[in-house]
Amino acid sequence: PLRVSDLMSTPPITAGEETPIEEIAKIMWDNKIGSVMIVDDEGVLVGIITERDILYSVANNKVGKGLPAYMIMTENPVTVSPDTLIIDAISKMRKANVRHLPAVNGSNKPLGMLSLRDITDALLTLFHILHGEYH
Repeated sequence: PLRVSDLMSTPPITAGEETPIEEIAKIMWDNKIGSVMIVDDEGVLVGIITERDILYSVANNKVGKGLPAYMIMTENPVTVSPDTLIIDAISKMRKANVRHLPAVNGSNKPLGMLSLRDITDALLTLFHILHGEYH
């Protein structure tokens, strides 16, 4: 069966709690990703900042002020283990209404990120295979 580890993006893209939100936006842009995992000094996941959070920051005049990540991050984000079945991860994303699901180890340290885009790409490949169009 397909598991999170089969589709997740690695290595994990992280930033510290004190990282300015403008720098978080640059990390997203440079890496072509829609979220950054926020970790504490020990590398433990404490939050997530998504494109939506950056939009919120712009819309509410919070950018350009050097605000730290912890001011806008979603704390204690929903996570999965790399061993989680994809079907269960999708259900978890749907239930929590999120598009990014950090994959963490037993110590809650990031190992990768499962995004809706990763799932969509896998489905597209599957559809091409099923229709005999995959080369």
